[in-house]
Amino acid sequence: MNFSAKQIAELVEGEVVGNPDVEISNVSKIEEGKPGTISFLSNTKYTKYIYDTEASVVIVNNDFIPDEPVKCTLIKVEDAYSSVAKLMRMYTEMMPKKTGIEQPSFISESATVGDFAYVGAFAYIGDNVTIGDNVSIYPNTYIGDNVTIGDNCTLYAGVKIYKDCKVGNNCILHAGAVVGSDGFGFAPNQNNEFDKIPQLGNVVIEDNCEIGANTTIDRATMGSTLIQQGVKLDNLVQVAHNVVFGKNTVMAALSGVAGSSKIGENCMFGGHTAVAGHLTVANRTNVAGISGVSGNVKKEGTVIKGSAAFDLRSFNRSYVNFKRLPEMAEELKSLKEEIKKLKGE
Repeated sequence: MNFSAKQIAELVEGEVVGNPDVEISNVSKIEEGKPGTISFLSNTKYTKYIYDTEASVVIVNNDFIPDEPVKCTLIKVEDAYSSVAKLMRMYTEMMPKKTGIEQPSFISESATVGDFAYVGAFAYIGDNVTIGDNVSIYPNTYIGDNVTIGDNCTLYAGVKIYKDCKVGNNCILHAGAVVGSDGFGFAPNQNNEFDKIPQLGNVVIEDNCEIGANTTIDRATMGSTLIQQGVKLDNLVQVAHNVVFGKNTVMAALSGVAGSSKIGENCMFGGHTAVAGHLTVANRTNVAGISGVSGNVKKEGTVIKGSAAFDLRSFNRSYVNFKRLPEMAEELKSLKEEIKKLKGE
């Protein structure tokens, strides 16, 4: 399907600079632009590519002023990145969706599946499951007994949702995600062996959440592990039992949160971060990648970095000295020798 620059500008409320009738039918990265595609420029380090790109249309921020002539048509908008995201969402929504129930698959007689659903081959839907409208369940997915899934959800291939868990509306669970596996609960006995503590709770995922591929969210020992509205978890994230994620918090890949920790709202965690158990992290906390949070974060809006993580400004000042440690060690050695010599005199 082709769109003109003028049509796209109307969709994103932008201004066309150049040929409004040029048409595009696909997307491309600005450094790999091809005729008939649309790209965008939001990061200034990619500015050099706009002068040579073969993309027919490029979306840029309103404040972009080229230093030399450009071949492509520009669409100026308030926020180029957000505008491209909007276009991509529109494009995705226009794509045809699968519907119907493929065979072989198993759906319990006591389960309820909403209208316009898609259930892929080899899917299993257990007893007393309730599934909303417009839900897509891809092949090899397992949905345990008493699970509830809201409207407009997508469960990609191999998702596993254990019994009694709840998923809200407009959620996406990527391939291999596991929701409701047992929390890591064991008690040492007199023989120095570990007895399993039954995990009797569940997992509740609220509306508009996205769970990455091969991410695991453990069920609570009692009560619920809670993923509140708008949370986005990347691939390969581990969420332990009884953890709470506040609204609109995001966590990048290879991160983990230990049991019973409470993460605030609108927090951001970089990749490969870790949060120790039974901690509280305040709203709007930002944790840089490869950091370890070992204590409570009480002040909202805190930015931390390091392992164990501490205040960002303090870390940056300390890091200057970290890099000079070998040189400082040599200086210290020389000073000790000089002091020893002075004492001898």
